[in-house]
Amino acid sequence: MNDMLKVAGLHVHYGMIEAVKGIDFTLEQGRITALLGANGAGKSTTLLTLSGLVKASAGSVVLEGVEITNQPTHQIVERGLIQVAEGRQILTRLSVRENLLLGAYRRSSRDGIEKDLQRLLALFPRLRERLDGAAGNLSGGEQQMLAIARALMAQPRLLLLDEPSMGLAPLLVEDIFRTLQALNSGGLTILLVEQNVRQALKIADCAYVMETGQIVLSGPSSDLWRDSRVIEAYLGA
Repeated sequence: MNDMLKVAGLHVHYGMIEAVKGIDFTLEQGRITALLGANGAGKSTTLLTLSGLVKASAGSVVLEGVEITNQPTHQIVERGLIQVAEGRQILTRLSVRENLLLGAYRRSSRDGIEKDLQRLLALFPRLRERLDGAAGNLSGGEQQMLAIARALMAQPRLLLLDEPSMGLAPLLVEDIFRTLQALNSGGLTILLVEQNVRQALKIADCAYVMETGQIVLSGPSSDLWRDSRVIEAYLGA
């Protein structure tokens, strides 16, 4: 299995506060990797740093053999690393269709854009029903679907997701995670930051657990599922 992304010795500071403290991890191509931990562990900061939205103070990020540490975000996007941010960040006054087409702003082939649009509307049928309505009228779960679909319109090779289950009803969470599995089955590499450890471990191939800016556990999801430290901290004793 080829490495999609390698992170080595990554440090991130917010002023005097060190939010990420020299972490190392690898994402294998074609796999779902989960980054787990409580609020404030440094998970979201790690994603923002990979995307170029927050600057690393030390360390390296290598995407498919190319150093991307602290590159401008638009260059990182052009290399195929796309993030679905926490809180969805859709444009509520625009229609669902307009939001989706914004995801394809770098692309020039109208046929290719239309083909992907139809493919994603088949994957997210609720969006098809609301295609020309304002995105702000969507439910929370539908907005999360739109945020993921918009990211997919950019043709990512590596998709980063920050807390996709946050604030959603359990049935919608199941829908979102099933969709992520389907995307991964199609070859998409995914890095999933998630507080819902139970759901994340169900679909991820492997996982890293962060605490206070450091990675404290890692391994195949099947091993972490049985790890007493994970059970006590996240799954209930």
